[in-house]
Amino acid sequence: MGEESLKRRKGEDKGREDRQSIQSHEPQTMNLQKQAKLFLFPLGPCVGLISGICMIVGTIIGSGIFVSPKSVLANVEAVGPCLTIWAACGVLATLGALCFAELGTMITKSGGEYPYLMEAFGPIPAFLFSWTSLLVTKPSSFAIICLSFAEYASAPFYPGCDPPQAVIKCLAAAAIVVITIVNSLSVKLGSYLQNFLTAAKMIIVAIIIVSGIVLLAQGKTDNFKDSFKGSKISVSSISLAFYNGLWAYDGWNQLNYITEELKNPYRNLPLSIIIGIPLVTVCYVLINVSYFTVMTSTELLQSQAVAVTFGDRVLYPASWIVPLFVVFSTLGSANGTCFTAGRLVYVAGREGHMLKILSYISVKHLTPAPAIIFYGAIAIIYVIPGDIDSLINYFSFAVWIFYGLTVLALIVMRFTRKELKRPIRVPIIIPVIVTLVSVVLVLAPIISAPELPYLYCTLFILSGLIVYALFVHLKFSWAQKIPKPITMHLQMLLEVVPEEEVIE
Repeated sequence: MGEESLKRRKGEDKGREDRQSIQSHEPQTMNLQKQAKLFLFPLGPCVGLISGICMIVGTIIGSGIFVSPKSVLANVEAVGPCLTIWAACGVLATLGALCFAELGTMITKSGGEYPYLMEAFGPIPAFLFSWTSLLVTKPSSFAIICLSFAEYASAPFYPGCDPPQAVIKCLAAAAIVVITIVNSLSVKLGSYLQNFLTAAKMIIVAIIIVSGIVLLAQGKTDNFKDSFKGSKISVSSISLAFYNGLWAYDGWNQLNYITEELKNPYRNLPLSIIIGIPLVTVCYVLINVSYFTVMTSTELLQSQAVAVTFGDRVLYPASWIVPLFVVFSTLGSANGTCFTAGRLVYVAGREGHMLKILSYISVKHLTPAPAIIFYGAIAIIYVIPGDIDSLINYFSFAVWIFYGLTVLALIVMRFTRKELKRPIRVPIIIPVIVTLVSVVLVLAPIISAPELPYLYCTLFILSGLIVYALFVHLKFSWAQKIPKPITMHLQMLLEVVPEEEVIE
């Protein structure tokens, strides 16, 4: 009896020590979890009207306006249709954003299009969206921006000729690696870098616009005479021109990712859209007008870096300012894209739609390091074979499938989910127009100029059905065993831990 009593007492002492040890470590663990949540998903309404407008303007204006002018012009071949396309893209982006404003205030969940597709059509279209976003649209967007950075960064070193593709791709890959490392090491460092690069972005936009206005006042209007002469107008050419123009406007739906963080979202969300996107549209049209004051259509098409050519002709001998600030602008877009998309990868991993390791948090840096590294690695793959124009076409093809499907969800829920409260209610004609335009944008290039990559892109989207069946719906035991050793080894290598639910 004495021995049993002694063992029982020792067991009780051991249990008490274990509980004390757990309790002593619990505050540290809870602090880690809370800090991680604070960094990744800052809660509470903290974004006002001005901040919302700045977020729209800062997110949209990036590499597109320095890359797409040549591609838009190449498809329509005249100044008049080119400027018309830029204005029409702004109108379409505004209408699409207003539809998303109704969705965002009706279904106040984070994740962009994902919760809207889930509510309207169920889990399969929502999963296909996340599958396509994480493996096609977001990484290809990152790759396009970094390729744009590389073109402008290398252009001054190859005067009079195009930089070698090997140089451009190596520079783009290096930019992806640096931005990935910065965002993996520190959220604050990435935020400070973003603020600096956004300021630089607005400086170069102002320089180009003001220079163009001065040149127009001096009578530089020769390139605008007979501006519709020689234009090439067809459904296919207009669709491809829209693809390139809308690429420059990509980001018009970003406020839907932070609806819960907007102050008075029912007022500030639509106002931010109505003010912000038309402001960007005016800037884009004026920038294109500035380009045409010093370049003919032929000269613009032959330019490797349009803004650099503009700077050489207008700001000489201070022309180095333009490529420098364009580099800052493209890096700012890439940095912002990396943070946002890394966050989406993190959410998908947490929801079980990607490898679980992607939802883990770095113990040392409190960042979603696995998600960001995964995103950067996929982007580098897109840099290797693709050029900017083809990447933009296939990116736009994929992304407008889901933009159109999301706006269609708004129309469907007007009839199937009448009980949902709609603080913002757009006229039904607006989502109908956006849906029809989306259908045209998706089908026109395939019908008029079919290419195999469009088929490959479609097949990849549909391949998500197999992944969904194996890993999400049916959850076969053998399919669940595959990621476990990968997760274990990567967790040890990257020093990351799962972010558990915080017990309030």
